[in-house]
Amino acid sequence: MAVYHDEVEIEDFEYDEDTETYYYPCPCGDRFAVTKEDLENGEEVATCPSCSLIIRVIYDKEDFMSGEVIEAPKATKLELVKS
Repeated sequence: MAVYHDEVEIEDFEYDEDTETYYYPCPCGDRFAVTKEDLENGEEVATCPSCSLIIRVIYDKEDFMSGEVIEAPKATKLELVKS
């Protein structure tokens, strides 16, 4: 079980569109970071690259899952031959 330094709402993070990463200031002077992809995958922990602190990100997982497209599996040659 992780021990979080804090729990922070996603709205309090700063978003960088170029890197698709959310940032939040860390007490050490660096910034906690979590990517949009991490949030889409259900990850709720932002880490600081300069120290051992972690924070829990409070966000609505459904907001990050909406619009997700799951492609159907492609037919293999073997399946095409059987048809």
